[in-house]
Amino acid sequence: MARGRQQPVAVLVVDDDQAHRYMLKTMLGEWGWRVSEADDGTTAVAAVHDHPYDAILMDVRMTTMDGMEALSRIHDYNPAIPVVIMTAYSSVDAAVEAIKIGAHDYLTKPLDFERLRLTMNRALDHRLVTEARQGGDASAQGLDSQGIIGQAPPMRELLETVAYVAPTEATVLIAGESGTGKELVAAAIHHNSGRRTGPFVKVNCAALVENLLESELFGHEKGAFTGADRARDGKFVQADGGTLFLDEVGEMSAAMQAKLLRVLQEHEVQRVGGRETIAVDVRLVAATNRILEDEVREGRFREDLYYRLNVVTLVAPPLRARREDIPALVEFFVERFAAKNHRKVAGVTPRCMDLMLHYPWPGNVRELENAVERGVILMRGDYLDENGLPLAVRRWAESGAAVAVETSQVPATLEEAERQVILKTLEEAGGNKSEAARRLNITRKTLLSKLQRYGDQ
Repeated sequence: MARGRQQPVAVLVVDDDQAHRYMLKTMLGEWGWRVSEADDGTTAVAAVHDHPYDAILMDVRMTTMDGMEALSRIHDYNPAIPVVIMTAYSSVDAAVEAIKIGAHDYLTKPLDFERLRLTMNRALDHRLVTEARQGGDASAQGLDSQGIIGQAPPMRELLETVAYVAPTEATVLIAGESGTGKELVAAAIHHNSGRRTGPFVKVNCAALVENLLESELFGHEKGAFTGADRARDGKFVQADGGTLFLDEVGEMSAAMQAKLLRVLQEHEVQRVGGRETIAVDVRLVAATNRILEDEVREGRFREDLYYRLNVVTLVAPPLRARREDIPALVEFFVERFAAKNHRKVAGVTPRCMDLMLHYPWPGNVRELENAVERGVILMRGDYLDENGLPLAVRRWAESGAAVAVETSQVPATLEEAERQVILKTLEEAGGNKSEAARRLNITRKTLLSKLQRYGDQ
Protein backbone atom coordinates (compact mmCIF):
# COMPACT_ATOMS: atom_id res chain seq x y z
CA MET A 1 0.00 0.00 0.00
CA ALA A 2 1.26 3.48 -0.83
CA ARG A 3 2.78 5.29 2.12
CA GLY A 4 0.80 7.92 3.98
CA ARG A 5 -2.73 6.73 3.05
CA GLN A 6 -5.24 6.14 5.87
CA GLN A 7 -8.09 4.82 3.69
CA PRO A 8 -7.85 1.72 1.45
CA VAL A 9 -6.58 2.52 -2.01
CA ALA A 10 -9.31 2.31 -4.66
CA VAL A 11 -8.11 0.75 -7.92
CA LEU A 12 -10.10 0.12 -11.10
CA VAL A 13 -9.00 -2.90 -13.16
CA VAL A 14 -10.09 -2.72 -16.81
CA ASP A 15 -9.73 -5.83 -18.97
CA ASP A 16 -12.11 -7.72 -21.25
CA ASP A 17 -10.41 -11.02 -20.33
CA GLN A 18 -12.53 -12.16 -17.38
CA ALA A 19 -9.99 -14.66 -16.05
CA HIS A 20 -7.13 -12.17 -16.19
CA ARG A 21 -9.29 -9.48 -14.60
CA TYR A 22 -10.28 -11.81 -11.74
CA MET A 23 -6.65 -12.78 -11.17
CA LEU A 24 -5.63 -9.11 -10.93
CA LYS A 25 -8.52 -8.31 -8.61
CA THR A 26 -7.48 -11.14 -6.30
CA MET A 27 -3.80 -10.13 -6.36
CA LEU A 28 -4.41 -6.43 -5.71
CA GLY A 29 -6.99 -7.28 -3.04
CA GLU A 30 -4.40 -9.35 -1.19
CA TRP A 31 -2.17 -6.26 -1.12
CA GLY A 32 -4.86 -4.41 0.81
CA TRP A 33 -6.38 -2.40 -2.03
CA ARG A 34 -10.10 -2.04 -2.78
CA VAL A 35 -10.55 -3.24 -6.37
CA SER A 36 -13.38 -2.56 -8.83
CA GLU A 37 -13.73 -4.10 -12.29
CA ALA A 38 -14.67 -2.93 -15.77
CA ASP A 39 -14.84 -5.21 -18.80
CA ASP A 40 -14.30 -2.54 -21.48
CA GLY A 41 -13.33 1.07 -22.00
CA THR A 42 -16.90 2.38 -22.11
CA THR A 43 -17.67 0.90 -18.69
CA ALA A 44 -14.39 2.25 -17.31
CA VAL A 45 -15.14 5.82 -18.45
CA ALA A 46 -18.59 5.65 -16.87
CA ALA A 47 -17.14 4.25 -13.63
CA VAL A 48 -14.66 7.12 -13.35
CA HIS A 49 -17.57 9.60 -13.57
CA ASP A 50 -19.41 7.77 -10.77
CA HIS A 51 -16.62 6.90 -8.31
CA PRO A 52 -13.27 8.40 -7.19
CA TYR A 53 -10.38 6.05 -8.03
CA ASP A 54 -6.79 6.41 -6.86
CA ALA A 55 -5.39 4.53 -9.86
CA ILE A 56 -6.45 2.56 -12.92
CA LEU A 57 -4.85 -0.58 -14.36
CA MET A 58 -6.10 -0.99 -17.94
CA ASP A 59 -5.51 -3.24 -20.93
CA VAL A 60 -4.94 -1.67 -24.35
CA ARG A 61 -6.83 -4.13 -26.53
CA MET A 62 -10.53 -4.40 -25.70
CA THR A 63 -13.59 -5.05 -27.81
CA THR A 64 -15.95 -2.05 -27.56
CA MET A 65 -13.65 0.85 -26.64
CA ASP A 66 -9.89 0.25 -26.57
CA GLY A 67 -7.57 1.41 -23.80
CA MET A 68 -6.19 4.35 -25.81
CA GLU A 69 -9.57 6.00 -26.31
CA ALA A 70 -10.63 5.20 -22.75
CA LEU A 71 -7.39 6.76 -21.44
CA SER A 72 -8.03 9.93 -23.43
CA ARG A 73 -11.60 10.25 -22.14
CA ILE A 74 -10.62 9.50 -18.55
CA HIS A 75 -7.95 12.19 -18.63
CA ASP A 76 -10.36 14.65 -20.23
CA TYR A 77 -12.55 14.14 -17.16
CA ASN A 78 -9.83 13.89 -14.49
CA PRO A 79 -6.17 14.16 -15.59
CA ALA A 80 -4.98 13.56 -12.01
CA ILE A 81 -5.88 9.83 -12.04
CA PRO A 82 -2.74 7.79 -12.83
CA VAL A 83 -3.43 5.12 -15.46
CA VAL A 84 -1.10 2.14 -15.91
CA ILE A 85 -1.46 0.45 -19.29
CA MET A 86 -1.06 -3.32 -19.88
CA THR A 87 0.03 -4.50 -23.31
CA ALA A 88 1.51 -7.49 -25.10
CA TYR A 89 5.28 -7.25 -25.64
CA SER A 90 4.70 -6.89 -29.39
CA SER A 91 2.67 -3.72 -28.78
CA VAL A 92 5.23 -1.69 -26.84
CA ASP A 93 4.98 1.10 -29.43
CA ALA A 94 1.30 1.49 -28.55
CA ALA A 95 2.23 1.70 -24.86
CA VAL A 96 4.73 4.46 -25.55
CA GLU A 97 2.01 6.29 -27.47
CA ALA A 98 -0.27 5.85 -24.45
CA ILE A 99 2.36 7.45 -22.19
CA LYS A 100 2.54 10.39 -24.60
CA ILE A 101 -1.18 11.05 -24.18
CA GLY A 102 -1.11 10.74 -20.41
CA ALA A 103 -0.59 7.18 -19.14
CA HIS A 104 1.57 7.03 -16.03
CA ASP A 105 3.44 3.88 -17.08
CA TYR A 106 3.02 0.59 -18.91
CA LEU A 107 3.52 -3.11 -18.17
CA THR A 108 4.03 -5.90 -20.67
CA LYS A 109 2.19 -9.22 -20.52
CA PRO A 110 2.66 -11.72 -19.03
CA LEU A 111 2.89 -9.51 -15.95
CA ASP A 112 5.73 -9.71 -13.46
CA PHE A 113 3.83 -9.38 -10.16
CA GLU A 114 6.65 -7.76 -8.20
CA ARG A 115 7.04 -5.18 -10.93
CA LEU A 116 3.26 -4.74 -10.95
CA ARG A 117 3.31 -3.92 -7.25
CA LEU A 118 6.22 -1.49 -7.67
CA THR A 119 4.62 0.26 -10.66
CA MET A 120 1.25 0.63 -8.96
CA ASN A 121 2.87 2.02 -5.80
CA ARG A 122 4.74 4.57 -7.92
CA ALA A 123 1.51 5.50 -9.68
CA LEU A 124 -0.12 6.09 -6.29
CA ASP A 125 2.87 8.13 -5.10
CA HIS A 126 2.53 10.21 -8.27
CA ARG A 127 -1.13 10.81 -7.43
CA LEU A 128 -0.10 12.10 -4.00
CA VAL A 129 2.30 14.56 -5.65
CA THR A 130 -0.44 15.74 -8.03
CA GLU A 131 -2.96 16.18 -5.22
CA ALA A 132 -0.47 18.14 -3.16
CA ARG A 133 0.45 20.47 -6.01
CA GLN A 134 -3.22 21.15 -6.78
CA GLY A 135 -4.12 21.68 -3.13
CA GLY A 136 -3.19 25.36 -3.10
CA ASP A 137 -1.63 25.22 0.39
CA ALA A 138 1.95 24.59 -0.65
CA SER A 139 4.57 25.06 2.05
CA ALA A 140 8.30 24.45 2.17
CA GLN A 141 8.38 25.07 5.92
CA GLY A 142 10.78 22.69 7.60
CA LEU A 143 12.46 21.79 4.30
CA ASP A 144 16.17 20.94 4.46
CA SER A 145 17.10 23.17 1.52
CA GLN A 146 20.73 22.00 1.35
CA GLY A 147 22.02 25.55 1.09
CA ILE A 148 19.63 26.72 -1.63
CA ILE A 149 19.27 30.49 -1.23
CA GLY A 150 16.29 32.33 -2.65
CA GLN A 151 13.05 34.11 -1.82
CA ALA A 152 12.08 35.19 -5.34
CA PRO A 153 8.71 33.77 -6.49
CA PRO A 154 10.27 31.20 -8.91
CA MET A 155 12.47 29.89 -6.08
CA ARG A 156 9.62 29.73 -3.57
CA GLU A 157 7.59 27.76 -6.08
CA LEU A 158 10.53 25.43 -6.72
CA LEU A 159 11.15 24.77 -3.01
CA GLU A 160 7.45 24.22 -2.31
CA THR A 161 7.35 21.62 -5.06
CA VAL A 162 10.51 19.96 -3.72
CA ALA A 163 8.81 19.73 -0.31
CA TYR A 164 5.94 17.77 -1.86
CA VAL A 165 7.91 15.63 -4.28
CA ALA A 166 10.78 14.63 -2.00
CA PRO A 167 8.87 12.25 0.34
CA THR A 168 7.56 10.22 -2.61
CA GLU A 169 9.43 7.70 -4.76
CA ALA A 170 8.74 9.61 -7.97
CA THR A 171 11.51 9.90 -10.55
CA VAL A 172 12.35 13.59 -10.95
CA LEU A 173 13.76 15.47 -13.93
CA ILE A 174 15.36 18.84 -13.11
CA ALA A 175 15.55 21.20 -16.09
CA GLY A 176 17.48 24.44 -16.22
CA GLU A 177 20.42 26.29 -17.70
CA SER A 178 23.99 25.49 -16.65
CA GLY A 179 24.93 27.02 -13.32
CA THR A 180 21.40 27.28 -11.90
CA GLY A 181 22.00 24.86 -9.02
CA LYS A 182 20.35 21.68 -10.28
CA GLU A 183 22.64 19.52 -8.12
CA LEU A 184 21.56 21.40 -4.99
CA VAL A 185 17.92 20.75 -5.92
CA ALA A 186 18.69 17.04 -6.32
CA ALA A 187 20.41 17.01 -2.92
CA ALA A 188 17.38 18.69 -1.35
CA ILE A 189 15.11 16.01 -2.83
CA HIS A 190 17.29 13.26 -1.37
CA HIS A 191 17.73 14.79 2.08
CA ASN A 192 13.98 15.37 2.46
CA SER A 193 13.03 11.86 1.36
CA GLY A 194 12.64 8.57 3.16
CA ARG A 195 16.02 7.65 1.67
CA ARG A 196 17.90 10.44 3.47
CA THR A 197 19.93 7.94 5.52
CA GLY A 198 20.99 6.14 2.33
CA PRO A 199 23.70 7.25 -0.09
CA PHE A 200 23.39 10.22 -2.43
CA VAL A 201 25.51 9.33 -5.46
CA LYS A 202 26.28 11.78 -8.28
CA VAL A 203 27.36 11.13 -11.87
CA ASN A 204 28.07 13.76 -14.54
CA CYS A 205 27.08 12.06 -17.78
CA ALA A 206 28.80 14.74 -19.88
CA ALA A 207 32.19 14.22 -18.24
CA LEU A 208 32.75 10.62 -19.38
CA VAL A 209 32.99 8.94 -22.76
CA GLU A 210 30.50 6.16 -23.43
CA ASN A 211 32.53 3.12 -22.36
CA LEU A 212 33.73 4.82 -19.17
CA LEU A 213 30.20 6.00 -18.35
CA GLU A 214 28.90 2.45 -18.74
CA SER A 215 31.53 1.15 -16.32
CA GLU A 216 30.89 4.06 -13.94
CA LEU A 217 27.16 3.41 -13.82
CA PHE A 218 27.01 -0.38 -13.93
CA GLY A 219 30.43 -1.49 -12.69
CA HIS A 220 32.74 -4.02 -14.33
CA GLU A 221 34.24 -7.45 -13.78
CA LYS A 222 37.94 -8.08 -13.43
CA GLY A 223 39.52 -8.27 -16.89
CA ALA A 224 36.50 -6.73 -18.64
CA PHE A 225 38.84 -4.28 -20.37
CA THR A 226 42.44 -3.12 -20.25
CA GLY A 227 43.20 -1.81 -16.79
CA ALA A 228 40.29 -3.58 -15.09
CA ASP A 229 42.51 -5.35 -12.56
CA ARG A 230 39.64 -5.98 -10.14
CA ALA A 231 35.87 -6.14 -10.07
CA ARG A 232 34.15 -2.86 -9.22
CA ASP A 233 30.63 -1.87 -8.29
CA GLY A 234 28.99 0.85 -10.36
CA LYS A 235 27.11 3.90 -9.15
CA PHE A 236 23.74 2.12 -9.28
CA VAL A 237 24.92 -0.48 -6.78
CA GLN A 238 26.68 2.18 -4.67
CA ALA A 239 23.39 4.12 -4.54
CA ASP A 240 21.33 1.08 -3.45
CA GLY A 241 18.82 2.20 -0.84
CA GLY A 242 19.44 5.85 -1.69
CA THR A 243 19.32 8.29 -4.60
CA LEU A 244 21.30 8.40 -7.83
CA PHE A 245 21.67 11.81 -9.45
CA LEU A 246 22.45 11.74 -13.18
CA ASP A 247 23.58 15.22 -14.20
CA GLU A 248 23.40 16.22 -17.88
CA VAL A 249 21.48 13.06 -18.78
CA GLY A 250 20.77 14.57 -22.20
CA GLU A 251 24.42 14.03 -23.15
CA MET A 252 24.09 10.23 -23.09
CA SER A 253 24.63 8.32 -26.33
CA ALA A 254 21.78 6.31 -27.85
CA ALA A 255 23.38 3.06 -26.68
CA MET A 256 23.69 4.31 -23.09
CA GLN A 257 20.12 5.57 -23.16
CA ALA A 258 18.95 2.06 -24.07
CA LYS A 259 20.95 0.54 -21.20
CA LEU A 260 19.63 3.10 -18.72
CA LEU A 261 16.06 2.41 -19.84
CA ARG A 262 16.55 -1.30 -19.21
CA VAL A 263 17.75 -0.62 -15.66
CA LEU A 264 14.74 1.59 -14.99
CA GLN A 265 12.41 -1.11 -16.31
CA GLU A 266 14.00 -4.13 -14.65
CA HIS A 267 15.52 -2.54 -11.50
CA GLU A 268 18.68 -4.55 -11.96
CA VAL A 269 22.12 -3.97 -13.47
CA GLN A 270 24.73 -6.10 -15.17
CA ARG A 271 28.41 -5.32 -14.80
CA VAL A 272 30.49 -4.76 -17.92
CA GLY A 273 31.97 -8.15 -18.78
CA GLY A 274 29.60 -9.93 -16.39
CA ARG A 275 26.65 -12.28 -16.85
CA GLU A 276 24.85 -12.10 -13.54
CA THR A 277 22.36 -9.35 -12.76
CA ILE A 278 22.31 -7.40 -9.50
CA ALA A 279 19.00 -6.09 -8.12
CA VAL A 280 19.06 -2.41 -7.12
CA ASP A 281 16.66 -0.23 -5.16
CA VAL A 282 17.48 3.29 -6.32
CA ARG A 283 15.52 6.50 -6.70
CA LEU A 284 16.61 8.32 -9.82
CA VAL A 285 16.90 12.09 -10.11
CA ALA A 286 18.13 13.38 -13.47
CA ALA A 287 19.08 16.85 -14.67
CA THR A 288 19.58 18.45 -18.05
CA ASN A 289 20.30 21.86 -19.55
CA ARG A 290 18.86 20.67 -22.85
CA ILE A 291 15.19 20.85 -23.79
CA LEU A 292 14.55 17.11 -23.92
CA GLU A 293 11.25 17.49 -25.80
CA ASP A 294 13.26 19.00 -28.66
CA GLU A 295 15.90 16.27 -28.34
CA VAL A 296 13.17 13.62 -28.65
CA ARG A 297 11.67 15.40 -31.66
CA GLU A 298 15.09 15.53 -33.34
CA GLY A 299 15.72 11.83 -32.63
CA ARG A 300 18.64 12.42 -30.25
CA PHE A 301 16.89 11.21 -27.11
CA ARG A 302 14.74 8.11 -26.69
CA GLU A 303 11.06 8.87 -26.34
CA ASP A 304 10.36 5.98 -23.96
CA LEU A 305 13.28 6.97 -21.71
CA TYR A 306 12.09 10.59 -21.67
CA TYR A 307 8.68 9.53 -20.37
CA ARG A 308 10.31 7.30 -17.75
CA LEU A 309 12.39 10.22 -16.47
CA ASN A 310 9.71 12.85 -16.77
CA VAL A 311 7.37 11.70 -13.99
CA VAL A 312 7.80 15.03 -12.20
CA THR A 313 9.69 17.94 -13.78
CA LEU A 314 11.19 20.77 -11.75
CA VAL A 315 12.66 23.90 -13.32
CA ALA A 316 15.66 25.64 -11.75
CA PRO A 317 15.17 29.30 -12.80
CA PRO A 318 18.01 31.34 -14.34
CA LEU A 319 19.53 34.02 -12.14
CA ARG A 320 18.22 36.83 -14.38
CA ALA A 321 14.67 35.67 -13.47
CA ARG A 322 15.34 36.03 -9.72
CA ARG A 323 17.50 39.15 -9.44
CA GLU A 324 16.06 40.00 -6.01
CA ASP A 325 18.01 36.99 -4.66
CA ILE A 326 21.38 38.40 -5.78
CA PRO A 327 22.15 40.43 -2.61
CA ALA A 328 21.63 37.38 -0.37
CA LEU A 329 23.73 35.22 -2.69
CA VAL A 330 26.50 37.80 -2.78
CA GLU A 331 26.53 38.04 1.02
CA PHE A 332 26.72 34.26 1.32
CA PHE A 333 29.59 33.97 -1.18
CA VAL A 334 31.49 36.90 0.35
CA GLU A 335 31.40 35.27 3.79
CA ARG A 336 32.48 31.91 2.38
CA PHE A 337 35.39 33.17 0.29
CA ALA A 338 36.54 35.71 2.88
CA ALA A 339 36.93 32.89 5.39
CA LYS A 340 38.54 30.58 2.83
CA ASN A 341 41.08 33.18 1.67
CA HIS A 342 41.73 34.83 5.06
CA ARG A 343 40.30 38.18 3.98
CA LYS A 344 38.41 40.73 6.05
CA VAL A 345 35.52 42.11 4.01
CA ALA A 346 33.52 44.97 5.50
CA GLY A 347 30.93 44.86 2.73
CA VAL A 348 30.17 45.50 -0.93
CA THR A 349 30.22 49.00 -2.47
CA PRO A 350 26.86 50.27 -3.78
CA ARG A 351 28.28 50.58 -7.30
CA CYS A 352 29.50 46.98 -7.24
CA MET A 353 26.18 45.66 -5.93
CA ASP A 354 24.24 47.70 -8.49
CA LEU A 355 26.40 46.26 -11.25
CA MET A 356 25.86 42.69 -10.02
CA LEU A 357 22.11 43.29 -9.77
CA HIS A 358 21.85 44.36 -13.41
CA TYR A 359 24.41 42.18 -15.18
CA PRO A 360 22.52 39.31 -16.93
CA TRP A 361 24.77 36.47 -15.64
CA PRO A 362 24.69 34.06 -18.61
CA GLY A 363 26.51 31.53 -16.40
CA ASN A 364 23.89 31.98 -13.65
CA VAL A 365 24.69 31.39 -9.96
CA ARG A 366 27.93 29.59 -10.80
CA GLU A 367 29.20 32.65 -12.68
CA LEU A 368 28.17 34.93 -9.80
CA GLU A 369 29.98 32.66 -7.35
CA ASN A 370 33.17 32.76 -9.42
CA ALA A 371 32.90 36.54 -9.79
CA VAL A 372 32.59 37.08 -6.03
CA GLU A 373 35.49 34.71 -5.31
CA ARG A 374 37.69 36.62 -7.76
CA GLY A 375 36.62 39.93 -6.27
CA VAL A 376 37.41 38.81 -2.72
CA ILE A 377 40.85 37.55 -3.72
CA LEU A 378 41.77 40.72 -5.65
CA MET A 379 40.21 43.37 -3.37
CA ARG A 380 42.57 46.14 -2.26
CA GLY A 381 40.63 47.80 0.57
CA ASP A 382 37.95 46.80 3.05
CA TYR A 383 35.10 46.68 0.55
CA LEU A 384 34.44 44.50 -2.47
CA ASP A 385 34.19 46.84 -5.47
CA GLU A 386 33.68 46.54 -9.21
CA ASN A 387 37.44 46.60 -9.93
CA GLY A 388 37.75 43.04 -8.71
CA LEU A 389 34.93 41.70 -10.87
CA PRO A 390 35.71 39.68 -14.03
CA LEU A 391 36.57 41.52 -17.24
CA ALA A 392 33.32 40.41 -18.92
CA VAL A 393 31.25 42.10 -16.19
CA ARG A 394 33.31 45.31 -16.26
CA ARG A 395 33.27 45.54 -20.04
CA TRP A 396 29.52 45.05 -20.00
CA ALA A 397 29.21 47.94 -17.53
CA GLU A 398 31.23 50.16 -19.87
CA SER A 399 29.01 49.32 -22.83
CA GLY A 400 25.51 50.61 -23.50
CA ALA A 401 23.97 47.34 -22.27
CA ALA A 402 24.01 48.40 -18.63
CA VAL A 403 22.16 51.62 -19.41
CA ALA A 404 19.57 49.69 -21.45
CA VAL A 405 18.85 47.34 -18.56
CA GLU A 406 18.54 50.17 -16.03
CA THR A 407 16.22 52.37 -18.10
CA SER A 408 14.13 50.06 -20.24
CA GLN A 409 11.85 47.03 -20.36
CA VAL A 410 13.52 44.54 -18.01
CA PRO A 411 12.29 41.09 -19.15
CA ALA A 412 13.01 41.59 -22.85
CA THR A 413 16.13 43.63 -22.24
CA LEU A 414 17.71 41.04 -19.95
CA GLU A 415 17.72 38.52 -22.79
CA GLU A 416 19.17 41.14 -25.12
CA ALA A 417 21.70 42.18 -22.49
CA GLU A 418 22.87 38.59 -22.12
CA ARG A 419 23.21 38.38 -25.90
CA GLN A 420 25.30 41.58 -25.98
CA VAL A 421 27.58 40.30 -23.23
CA ILE A 422 28.16 37.05 -25.09
CA LEU A 423 28.80 38.73 -28.44
CA LYS A 424 31.09 41.36 -26.90
CA THR A 425 33.12 38.69 -25.09
CA LEU A 426 33.30 36.59 -28.24
CA GLU A 427 34.57 39.62 -30.17
CA GLU A 428 37.23 40.34 -27.53
CA ALA A 429 38.30 36.68 -27.68
CA GLY A 430 38.90 37.04 -31.42
CA GLY A 431 36.01 34.75 -32.24
CA ASN A 432 37.50 31.91 -30.21
CA LYS A 433 34.43 30.24 -28.66
CA SER A 434 36.39 28.20 -26.12
CA GLU A 435 38.17 31.32 -24.83
CA ALA A 436 34.90 33.28 -24.74
CA ALA A 437 33.25 30.50 -22.75
CA ARG A 438 36.18 30.50 -20.30
CA ARG A 439 35.88 34.27 -19.76
CA LEU A 440 32.12 33.94 -19.20
CA ASN A 441 32.59 31.00 -16.79
CA ILE A 442 30.31 28.76 -18.84
CA THR A 443 31.01 25.63 -20.88
CA ARG A 444 31.65 25.83 -24.61
CA LYS A 445 28.53 23.70 -25.15
CA THR A 446 26.42 26.20 -23.19
CA LEU A 447 27.89 29.08 -25.21
CA LEU A 448 27.04 27.36 -28.50
CA SER A 449 23.52 26.66 -27.25
CA LYS A 450 22.99 30.32 -26.34
CA LEU A 451 24.38 31.54 -29.65
CA GLN A 452 22.03 29.18 -31.47
CA ARG A 453 19.07 30.38 -29.38
CA TYR A 454 19.83 34.01 -30.18
CA GLY A 455 20.40 33.26 -33.88
CA ASP A 456 24.04 34.33 -33.81
CA GLN A 457 25.67 31.05 -34.83
